[in-house]
Amino acid sequence: MYSGSLPIATKWLLDAVGDVGRHAINSVCMIIAKETGQKGTGFLLRSGYIITAFHVIEGCGLTNLFAIMSSGESIKFKGIIYDPLRDLAILQPDKRIKGGLEIHSEKNVKVGMQVYTWGYPLGYNGPAPLLTVGFLSGFIARKVDEKTVVKHLVVNSVFNPGNSGGPLFISGRDEVVGVVVSKHLPMSRFVVSAIRALAENRSGVVFKAVDDKGNEREFVESQIVAEILKHYRDLTQVVIGEAVAGSEVISFLTEKGIYD
Repeated sequence: MYSGSLPIATKWLLDAVGDVGRHAINSVCMIIAKETGQKGTGFLLRSGYIITAFHVIEGCGLTNLFAIMSSGESIKFKGIIYDPLRDLAILQPDKRIKGGLEIHSEKNVKVGMQVYTWGYPLGYNGPAPLLTVGFLSGFIARKVDEKTVVKHLVVNSVFNPGNSGGPLFISGRDEVVGVVVSKHLPMSRFVVSAIRALAENRSGVVFKAVDDKGNEREFVESQIVAEILKHYRDLTQVVIGEAVAGSEVISFLTEKGIYD
């Protein structure tokens, strides 16, 4: 039986999946950082904490950060622990939430195995998450500084902006073996830096427009060009994505004393 207040789309989704799927769906949430305009995915751990990607919540204070569960319930937070090198963040809800998922090492995940994630990709605002399915293609050692290398799982699946922070599962199980953090985009460093330069330019004729939140913004020609280029870059569908390996997530949680 479902609560009468459960969103109809979530009811349909829960009716269409098995027990494993229901457990995952009930644990996944949409993360909204109002201060920065960022949106991503997170998921509840059995410890009661919610984990997501650091870049989803970067630059946003607690008062402007919240999550929406697939049930439609809005969750606020009273604490943040983060690791920018691993691109992970732990959020402490202001109240206890039942349920949650368990992180597993990726040692039993073989190349060619089917994996999947539930999340909230660009342009989709839930509350029921969407399924993305792919296959494990290999591994990448991401060197983040002179001393640190982070293990990433490479998946031949379309991880879109908004999927970041979502749990990566082995097909048919609710075992989390990674946290989605990025997708590959066909742009050179030069093009990326050029777009950044356009966005940071402040000189030129000043125009005004209203953003998605109804706020009036001032911008110059180069900034609107950068905004359009970034928008279409985000929409580019490249069937390669990455997730921080489960062993890295376990290490992060253990270092912070909250791994269960």
